[in-house]
Amino acid sequence: MTSFDVIVIGAGAAGMMCAATAGQRGRKVLLVDHATRIGEKIRISGGGRCNFTNLHCRPENFLSRNPHFCRSALARYTPADFIALVRRHRIAFHEKTLGQLFCDGSATQIIDMLRAECDDGAVAWQTGCEIRSVERGPDGKGFVLRTSAGEFGAQSLVVATGGLSVPKIGASPFGYRLAEQFGLAVVPPRPGLVPLAFDAAELARFGDLSGISLEAVVSADGPRFRENLLFTHRGLSGPAILQASSYWQPGEPIHVDLLPDGDAHALLAAARQSRSTPVSILSDVLPKRFAQQWCEAMGATRFLAELPEKTVRALADGLHDWQVKPSGTTGYQKAEVTVGGVDTRGLSSKTMESTAVPGLHFIGEVVDVTGWLGGFNFQWAWSSGVAAGQAV
Repeated sequence: MTSFDVIVIGAGAAGMMCAATAGQRGRKVLLVDHATRIGEKIRISGGGRCNFTNLHCRPENFLSRNPHFCRSALARYTPADFIALVRRHRIAFHEKTLGQLFCDGSATQIIDMLRAECDDGAVAWQTGCEIRSVERGPDGKGFVLRTSAGEFGAQSLVVATGGLSVPKIGASPFGYRLAEQFGLAVVPPRPGLVPLAFDAAELARFGDLSGISLEAVVSADGPRFRENLLFTHRGLSGPAILQASSYWQPGEPIHVDLLPDGDAHALLAAARQSRSTPVSILSDVLPKRFAQQWCEAMGATRFLAELPEKTVRALADGLHDWQVKPSGTTGYQKAEVTVGGVDTRGLSSKTMESTAVPGLHFIGEVVDVTGWLGGFNFQWAWSSGVAAGQAV
């Protein structure tokens, strides 16, 4: 058996950050991954340019059953710290919108940077390596990994295996199963930052609006998000929907304000006595095809003056609070993250270590901490990775 101080399982964002941090502290580190290519989620993120952090990152931008858990790690390794690392490696970047930072070039620059940081810490690598079992050491301390590349032992084990999102690049439930093997609770995982699907009735009413985008305010038992909403052939997508999807619960509606800057009641009331139709009025403030479909669905296709007050009021009310009850999400294939994961109530917020199993740490997406869209989840990967890397 080959022995190390630390074994990190998962060569993604959190895993490489943790391995580099520990290695540069003088720890003997092995980084293991079942895939042959490292950092695949980094590579495909941000349209290939990696939205690597967000300038406005705060604990309030994260969803967890234990909402205060992320505070410690985020405070001790901030976006400014990661930006300093990016600058040190001379990676050019820019702010896109809402504090989102992207590489000017390619996301592979971030992967290369992390690889270089690991090399600076003399981290050993085992990629394309199947883990067959993980057990406690013979003395009840440390851990023994039996793998396709041999047997490895370490005093500390860090699990950075990610969640279930984007299965085509190798996502698996390995981290959750390992947590349960050692007696840790797991908050049931579900897709997050994911498009929502219409049921048959909504598809019949709005399914032919695929491709139409508009700015809206969307909420689902959580914060209100003002960004673009996109109609698809299956339902709704776009940043506003993705954000709200992480808070949405099956069977519950989402609430959409389609005119966040307008007053639909005043707009329609002002034209009540004119020879105008709701379609012609709403086409001035909304995409015309949407206005037509919306008015048809609401039974408001005649002149405004001919419509009952109740119909006009319902039309306006609906524009400011369109309640849609999705039939579900489009699943992990389209999800950007996984909501849920290893229950943080069983972990130290300072070290990411299990409070019941000394030496066992969980970081990144496998933990029940999920960020908003826009670089927040990568910042959690960096922050939690550094927290564990400084502790092991």
